[in-house]
Amino acid sequence: MAAPRKRNPNGAGTITQRKDGRYQAAVYVLQPDGTRARKFAYGKTWAECDVKRRDLLAKVDQGVPVPTRSAKLSEWLPYWLDQYIQPPRRTPATYEKYESHVRLYLAPMIGSKRLESLGVTDVRSFLKRLEARTTAATAKESHRVLRSALTAACREELITRNVAKLVEPPRAAARELSPWSLDETLDFLAASRRDPLYAAFVLAIAMGLRRGEIVGLRWSDLDLDKRVLHVRNQTQRRRGVLYDGDPKSRRRRVVPLPALCVAPLRWHRMRQAEIRAKAGESWQDSGHVFVTRNGRPVEPRNVYRSFTRIAQTAGLRVIRLHDARHGTATLLTAAGVAPRVVMEILGHSQISVTMNVYTHVVQDTQREAISHMDRLLKRRPGRP
Repeated sequence: MAAPRKRNPNGAGTITQRKDGRYQAAVYVLQPDGTRARKFAYGKTWAECDVKRRDLLAKVDQGVPVPTRSAKLSEWLPYWLDQYIQPPRRTPATYEKYESHVRLYLAPMIGSKRLESLGVTDVRSFLKRLEARTTAATAKESHRVLRSALTAACREELITRNVAKLVEPPRAAARELSPWSLDETLDFLAASRRDPLYAAFVLAIAMGLRRGEIVGLRWSDLDLDKRVLHVRNQTQRRRGVLYDGDPKSRRRRVVPLPALCVAPLRWHRMRQAEIRAKAGESWQDSGHVFVTRNGRPVEPRNVYRSFTRIAQTAGLRVIRLHDARHGTATLLTAAGVAPRVVMEILGHSQISVTMNVYTHVVQDTQREAISHMDRLLKRRPGRP
C-alpha cells in the first residue's frame, strides 16, 4: 500500500482531485493591487498539477503579481492611459491622440477580449476591419497604440507576450510632398514682407522650424549678435488649453541663425517694443517672440491662417505651413548639405526620417550623377 502524501505546509498551496478526474492546485498569490487572492491551476495528473503549483509559489516568492482573472482590454486601456500616458508622463497631444484611438476603435471593436486570451488572430482581424472602416493610416496608428498598451501589460507581468508585436501593421501610402520651388519661396517672402509675422515665416522657411516651435520661441532663446537660436520648447493648444512643452521627440537643439533671419528679427523686436509701450498696463509679458497686442503668445492656428492668406493673395499654391519645413530640407539637400546635418537642423529623431521623407531630392541627385555615365562611356570618334 502506497504511503499517503504529506500535507503541504501553510502557504504552499493544496492539490485536490476533482470529480471529473483532473487535479486542481490552489495557491494564494499576490494581486496587481497589492492584495492576495486564491489562484487555481489544473492538470490531468497530480505531477502535472504540482509543477504548476510550484511555478505559482515561485512567483509568490519573487513578489510577482499573478492576477486570478485576466482583465478585459477595455478595463486595461483606461488604466494604461492614466498611469502611463497621462501628462506630464507624455505630452497632451500624445495623450489626446492615444485616448481617441482607445475610445473610438480599440475599446468598441476589441475591448471585450481579455488580456491573457488576446491572440494574434484577434489583432489581425481587428486591424483588417478597422482598415476597411477607416484608412490604412488610422489602422496603423491604432496598432501602435495597442502595441504600446500591451508592452506596459508585459512590464506589469499581466501577460507573458505582446501579441501586437507579432502582427504586421497595415501599410499606409506615404503622403506625396510638393513643397514650393525656390522661385515660389522667394515670391512668398516678398509678398509677406510687411506682415507682422514676417519674421516667423522667415524662420519657418530658412530654418524649418515647426509651427509650435515658432510660437514657443522666446527672446531668451535668441542671440542675434552671435547668430544662435535655441529650440527649447513648443507651444500648442489642446482641448482649449495653450501649453508649453518639449519639442517633438524631446529633441532640444542649438542651431546657427542665418544672416537673412537677423534683420527681420531685429525689426520685429523694435515693433514689439512700440506695441508694448502703447499697451501700457494691459501688456502681459510672456517673453515670447511672437505675441498679440497685449503680449500673450500668438495662437498657433493664426500663424497658419496668415501664411495661407498671404499665399492666396500672391497667387501661389496653397501648401501647409509644415510643407515650408519640407522645402527647407529640399533646398539644403539640393545644395549638397549632408543628410546628418539636415537631420540636426530640423530636429528629426532618426536619420531615416530625413532620408525617407526627402527621397525625391536624393533621386534628383542620383539622376545628375548617373548622367555622367554618358560622358564616360561615350564612344570614341572613329570607332563603331
